[in-house]
Amino acid sequence: MAKTMKAFVMHGIGRVGLIEKPVPQDPGPNDAIIKTTAALICTSDVHTVHGAIGERKDLTLGHEAVGIIYKLGKAVKGLKEGDRVVVNAITPCYRCENCQRGYTSQCTQMLGGWRFANTKDGSMAEYFHVNDAEANLVPIPDSVSDEAALYTTDMMSTGFMGAEHANIPLGGTVAIFGQGPVGLMATAGSRLLGAGLIIAVETVPKRQELARHFGADVVVDFAKVDPVEEILRLTDGQGVDSAIEALGAQETFENCIKVTRPGGTISNIGYHGEGDYIKIPRLAWGVGMSDKTIRTGLCPGGKERMKRLLRLIETGRIDPTPLTTHRFKFEEVEKAFHLMATKEDGIIKPLILF
Repeated sequence: MAKTMKAFVMHGIGRVGLIEKPVPQDPGPNDAIIKTTAALICTSDVHTVHGAIGERKDLTLGHEAVGIIYKLGKAVKGLKEGDRVVVNAITPCYRCENCQRGYTSQCTQMLGGWRFANTKDGSMAEYFHVNDAEANLVPIPDSVSDEAALYTTDMMSTGFMGAEHANIPLGGTVAIFGQGPVGLMATAGSRLLGAGLIIAVETVPKRQELARHFGADVVVDFAKVDPVEEILRLTDGQGVDSAIEALGAQETFENCIKVTRPGGTISNIGYHGEGDYIKIPRLAWGVGMSDKTIRTGLCPGGKERMKRLLRLIETGRIDPTPLTTHRFKFEEVEKAFHLMATKEDGIIKPLILF
């Protein structure tokens, strides 16, 4: 067994590369070491490299990976070395006060469940460490491919959370701003939850096509029409029951508030990676008294959540793999990262094979 491995790291703000790091050897009694077989790159990694959460020095990037259990802590039950497993992007401890209160993604502190490529090395390496393995690792069913399972780690979990938090009434109306991978999964989640009219806001043709594939009834091209005016027209001037912000931009956040009817819900799943404040349009907010709820959330983790998402794939309720537009060997990961940063070549999600 080699003592070192390749890892894709953030050298510092604006700088990335492949380096050699020691292979993690001792998982600890409750944890695990995973040998990576496949991974996805997330735009969140791009935000991190651009400085959204501050300086990091040679921190391994990545939080969407599947692999084989290489080493397992002695206290972990229900798993064994050699199992093919998936791990969520969020790995809570399930013991702290916030976890006990039911906010596992905020483990120990705000955003504290987000450990990979934030407070510890991420999963874009040949091996990576997983804390609290019994609660955070899930065996992948034989009928589910590594590629499909990868989407449960973040894109499905976060996108579906956006729809769940949006409180969409059965047969109700929802507008999803942004049809990147998370927005597309919010569209799919809205369909699964029984929305009666799903409006996707997107201008990129390939993403418009995928929005329709995953359940959008109408696609509003914001480059051709004012999306607020068009959504109000489509809802007879009432606005939607629910709006989902899946981009992380001031304009789309404001538009969500503007198109949501009184008593409705704005669900924010976009990563707002710039600026110190997000502004709320005062009049569209009913000067603070419109009964509009703004709900936020970070990707839910845990094995029970992951089992349910894998079940949706296993039973054919959803196939997330059309999101994969590019494939790369791990040695080509820097090229894949560059494409995610620039959104060139129609990229939506790049699959990295180890």
